[in-house]
Amino acid sequence: MNQPVLVVMAAGMGSRFGGLKQITPVDTQGHKIIDFSLYDARRAGFTKVVFVIKHAIEEDFKARVGRRMEQFFDVRYVFQELDKLPPGYDVPAGREKPWGTAHAIACAKDAVDGPFAVINSDDYYGPHAYQVIYDFLSNQPSPQEQAMVGYLLKNTVTENGHVARGICQIEDGYLTNIVERTHIERRPEGIIYTEDGQTYHPLADDTIVSMNLWGFSREMMDQFTGRFPAFLEENLSINPLKCEYFLPAVANLQVQEKLGRIRVLTTDESWYGVTYREDLQSVWDAVERMKEQGIYPAQLWT
Repeated sequence: MNQPVLVVMAAGMGSRFGGLKQITPVDTQGHKIIDFSLYDARRAGFTKVVFVIKHAIEEDFKARVGRRMEQFFDVRYVFQELDKLPPGYDVPAGREKPWGTAHAIACAKDAVDGPFAVINSDDYYGPHAYQVIYDFLSNQPSPQEQAMVGYLLKNTVTENGHVARGICQIEDGYLTNIVERTHIERRPEGIIYTEDGQTYHPLADDTIVSMNLWGFSREMMDQFTGRFPAFLEENLSINPLKCEYFLPAVANLQVQEKLGRIRVLTTDESWYGVTYREDLQSVWDAVERMKEQGIYPAQLWT
């Protein structure tokens, strides 16, 4: 079996944040969240990385992240662009929004030669999460067995607004369903979600959620590419400018259609990210605490 590959989804421009989240420093040494992610991935055993980016950020990304990482990984770049569509389809007039996370993975198909993990470039996942997903991929029992690292909801919400999370239903350690809740927020009385902005429902602190840290067999690439035309057929006529092809939806179809299983690997790690500019200080504070605890050296890679 080929070595596990880490696929980093870094094409998003971060509209709510107001800039390129994935290359914003989070400590006085100038490290970005992605630096800590890659450092953790390398310690876990990953030696191959595929960055999914846009041509518009290519030079900035390579200058600030990619070329440094080429010292430590076998690095490849692929581009997620609106015109990367199956034959017979065109970009709808006026469309600017990317096609989504499942499309990002499909764009990486030719650069991935083994089992692969998937992460968001602007999310901090923690050392334990990379270790469990690398161990799973290194000992993957079959092409039909996939994995997801599940986080406790209380460890993944921001104090500065709402977030979207995939709420997981689990049975005997395997995912049975995942439902995307696009508006989850923390309030004094607890964590709640709403679908309509008027009715709110409570969520337990220990609810397991997806943070888009997945582990897939190489064969799953055929699912990401193969299901895209059907997605376009169903959604282009309904919502041509904003419909998105989401990674969790493709994974969920594998479960619902009984084509395979998704093992849920739980972790107590805390998520950190910069969904809003106000989140930046809390990430800085968390990084400093982890350095004081010896989880990271002051300067990575030394």
